[in-house]
Amino acid sequence: MTAVPISPRVQQTPIRAAPPLLELAHVSKAFPARRRLGHRRAMVRAVDDVSLSIGPGECVGLIGESGCGKSTLGRLSLRLIEPTSGAVRFGGADLSSLNPDELAALRPRMQIVFQDPCSSLNPRKTTEQIIGLPLAVHAHLPRTQRRDRVIEALDRVGLGPDALHRYPHQFSGGQRQRIGIARALITQPALVVCDEPVSALDVSVQAQILALLKQLRREFGLAYLFISHDIAVVAYLAERIAVMYLGGIVESGPARELIAAPRHPYTQALLAAVPRLHAAPATPLAGDPPSPLAPPSGCAFHTRCPVAMPICRSVRPQTVTDATGYEIACHLHNPSPA
Repeated sequence: MTAVPISPRVQQTPIRAAPPLLELAHVSKAFPARRRLGHRRAMVRAVDDVSLSIGPGECVGLIGESGCGKSTLGRLSLRLIEPTSGAVRFGGADLSSLNPDELAALRPRMQIVFQDPCSSLNPRKTTEQIIGLPLAVHAHLPRTQRRDRVIEALDRVGLGPDALHRYPHQFSGGQRQRIGIARALITQPALVVCDEPVSALDVSVQAQILALLKQLRREFGLAYLFISHDIAVVAYLAERIAVMYLGGIVESGPARELIAAPRHPYTQALLAAVPRLHAAPATPLAGDPPSPLAPPSGCAFHTRCPVAMPICRSVRPQTVTDATGYEIACHLHNPSPA
């Protein structure tokens, strides 16, 4: 039986004026904590009033320290979890307003690659079963066609048909992540959320996986939300970068501009911490990130900011957008509160 091919799309340069593929509008997510505050249960505000958009074929990098809410935002983008407030739109459709059948129809167009290739693959399933499952669920293809599509997907990620009947524990970490990428690619998605896809891999393997993701994006016209704590990794793939701190986005702009001249003190500290040859060691940020159970008043970063002003302790900075679309939430660049 003839296989249904995975048809490459023509790569187009993202145009920011075009309607976004993914749009998050003032999205927040709070989780109940175990501890209580008086007579009420404490809430952890993992994502706090975030707005972000991704155009067709565009790669947006999301960076920040561990625990800042990056992975939660990635899952909100696919409606794997429900937002507490705000709207998530995919292709113009509000995901929160869709019924289960409507949402299921959109699932093939938005996929995810998880951080840990060990825990994200079912150890009791073969490679053929793992990669072919989305086709069985969404495309209802017969087994012969599914196998042909799986073989083609394996070839796309650099694995051969001999991998079909092997189990996850029989592969290296990099090979397991290739299987995870093939599973995400099999439904021909428009958007892939890459949630720290190389952080669990050796440095040499990281480079191979990043090159593969870049090649697949160019070949299929994929849009990526690429989540990482490593700004150097994000800079390799992304056209735009958004910087997240304690649940909020503090700076966002074109990758080259943001890396060459970061404006927010937190972004400056992240870039200063990137190892460089013939450079003096970076001064680490003072203190630890505040607890999301009791975030500081005003600017969330003021407790660690080396240039904090009195206004930073009491007034939350508004996000200011310049003519080029560069966004910054810092009183240094918007001294007059709204």
